[in-house]
Amino acid sequence: MTFPCSQQSSGDVLGSHSDDPGSKKNGQAGRPKKSHLAYGILDIPPWYLCIFLGIQHFLTALGGLVGVPLILAKDLCLQHDPLGQSYLISTLFFVSGICTLLQVFLGVRLPILQGGTFAFVAPSLAMLSLPAWKCPEWTFNASLVNSSSPEFMEEWQKRIRELQGAIMVASCVQMLVGFSGLIGFLMRFIGPLTIAPTISLVALPLFDSASNDAGIHWGIAAMTIFLIVLFSQYLKNITVPMPMCGRGKKHHASRFHLFQVFPVLLALCVSWLFCLVLTVTNALPSDPTAYGYGARTDSKGGVLNQAPWFRIPYPGQWGVPTISLAGVFGIIAGVISSMVESVGDYYACARLVGAPPPPKHAINRGIGIEGLGCLLAGAWGTGNGTTSYSENVGALGITQVGSRMVIVAAGGVLLLMGVFGKIGAAFATIPTPVIGGMFLVMFAIIMAVGISNLQFVDMNSSRNLFVFGFSIYCGLAIPNWVNKNTDRLQTGILQLDQVIQVLLTTGMFVGGFLGFVLDNTIPGSQEERGLLAWNQMQEESLETCEASQIYGLPCGIGTKFCVSACARSLPFWPRLERGGKGEVGASQFILCPPDYSGGPPQNALETKM
Repeated sequence: MTFPCSQQSSGDVLGSHSDDPGSKKNGQAGRPKKSHLAYGILDIPPWYLCIFLGIQHFLTALGGLVGVPLILAKDLCLQHDPLGQSYLISTLFFVSGICTLLQVFLGVRLPILQGGTFAFVAPSLAMLSLPAWKCPEWTFNASLVNSSSPEFMEEWQKRIRELQGAIMVASCVQMLVGFSGLIGFLMRFIGPLTIAPTISLVALPLFDSASNDAGIHWGIAAMTIFLIVLFSQYLKNITVPMPMCGRGKKHHASRFHLFQVFPVLLALCVSWLFCLVLTVTNALPSDPTAYGYGARTDSKGGVLNQAPWFRIPYPGQWGVPTISLAGVFGIIAGVISSMVESVGDYYACARLVGAPPPPKHAINRGIGIEGLGCLLAGAWGTGNGTTSYSENVGALGITQVGSRMVIVAAGGVLLLMGVFGKIGAAFATIPTPVIGGMFLVMFAIIMAVGISNLQFVDMNSSRNLFVFGFSIYCGLAIPNWVNKNTDRLQTGILQLDQVIQVLLTTGMFVGGFLGFVLDNTIPGSQEERGLLAWNQMQEESLETCEASQIYGLPCGIGTKFCVSACARSLPFWPRLERGGKGEVGASQFILCPPDYSGGPPQNALETKM
């Protein structure tokens, strides 16, 4: 066994199991003849390789995990309290670890990391922009903020409690949609022309926050952007020799796509180090009111001394959550966007790890567990929900390691990072312009991911051009007008006014709603709308023995235990294997030998009932 080792034609991989049968689970390989994976979804790499790859997944998701609390900090009145920011970051780490383990063991059961979602950021900011929740002027002045005073702590914690209540109620809607099987019904009406404007408008309204952070020092921000682009685009095919150890030879060098795997982390570290040098040499101003002061590494340095070494987050740590209709309806808009994106992630992940497409019961269970994760995130007080991370789905294709146990290790790493208080404090001290530069690149990628859904649509059609263009434009124009004319939307009922304001100032809701209505009412063929190609990509998996192994519940639940007819009627319960097409009413049970590796085994005993 070599750690890590062999190269594939599609890029370097971090491990290989071709010469170590003992590292496989019950002798089972993944689907190597189809995907050339180093480890399939059912394989169990050595423990040290699981830890190494788990840390890598944690680092890949770092931008989103750290970015969400830092974006919310200003509207939570926390922009001058790095210690409070570090508590939010640690809490999000901790809850993301719990949600990752729940998703791998009980959810869709694909190797997908869970973490904070930008889909909740826009409605959260819209809610916090209501007159009742705008931060007092004194919180914008660092000299007037005493982060340990009860007055200041109550000022930001009551905003967190309002977000908590909205997220917990909205998460119940997501659990209902998932566990009831409603998500499968809704996907019939949601096509690329609904998804494209929804996901694109997740990132577009955040340009103001990103540009303000980058504007603290545009030189530092531009360097961060340049490094991310350099590493991820120009140097992605460059391999770097790394010292390795293995069974055959104790020490040797292996080639590794370092820049392709860690472009954001490398850029962040280099920019951080450069800011440190400028701080030590006093090249950056020491006056807090001067341009560029936010780029100093010592402007938030005190938080490392204040942060505890260990701090275990717990539910209700900020107090009892509060609930408002405006917040709930706004977060529900984010929940809808998050669910649509997650379903796409499930299919993409299955393809990358060589698994059959996820069946409906697994999708229903995955969305339901994500709703449970959002409920936990609300209870713990992260200020955000959780969702499947597209970045880590992409990392599976880079590393060629699709083992579930690696994501289990990543969930464990997240839990440990959440308990280790100094870790959250360290990320809270990242210079503001470095964060701003990272945000500009990340938001551009999110917007591009949304637009990429149009590949299924006939964009030579004037109908489709109108639907997409009108949805995007109104998703920007209407929130902009409502923010400037809040007094024009007065019905006389305060709660209704707040709901209308939050929904109409959430661009992804406006654009997604218009795209949904226009796409389903303006005449157009299935092929023209992209639904034909979209549905073919998301066809339900045949219930084969392999699909049952991958997507079934652990410990034989649904196959050996709890196999009653009542349980099998549940939309999220595993189904028994079905026969091929045309075999109406036939149940097919395949007895799989230990060396089963993806296709129907030649010596399998097949019994039809």
